[in-house]
Amino acid sequence: MPDLFERILLLKQSAMFSEVPTEDLRVVAKMLDEENYFAGDRVFDINEFGEHMYILQSGRIGISLSPDLASREFVAELNPGECFGEMNLLDELPRSATAHVLEDSLILSLEKSRLRGLIINYPELSIGLLKGLSLRLRKANLKNVGQKY
Repeated sequence: MPDLFERILLLKQSAMFSEVPTEDLRVVAKMLDEENYFAGDRVFDINEFGEHMYILQSGRIGISLSPDLASREFVAELNPGECFGEMNLLDELPRSATAHVLEDSLILSLEKSRLRGLIINYPELSIGLLKGLSLRLRKANLKNVGQKY
């Protein structure tokens, strides 16, 4: 199990949490659950409703937009430090993708009610999350038009 300091560093390097104050990251890090997945597993499937977001500690995850759960055509391959599955916690719509485990992976998860409790109790966390999401969206927009961020 990663220690608290390692979890804080992992959160700080993720796009979603990079703008969150370190004091708030300490609280977030304590709320994370550890999950092990093996190559060939799926963390979640497209169109499912979910209760967790994930931060990849080790391993590799492939993200597929295909409704065919067997599809190995990925729009993204995630590496340690990257978050995924967060959209469902914020918009409460079904998952927009399938997360395939490409290599044995250690994943940290944060449950929806815990995230909401953190947002209520730590307002600066909300501002940091919004900044991180905005930067992530800006980067995606620039990537779509072929520019570098």
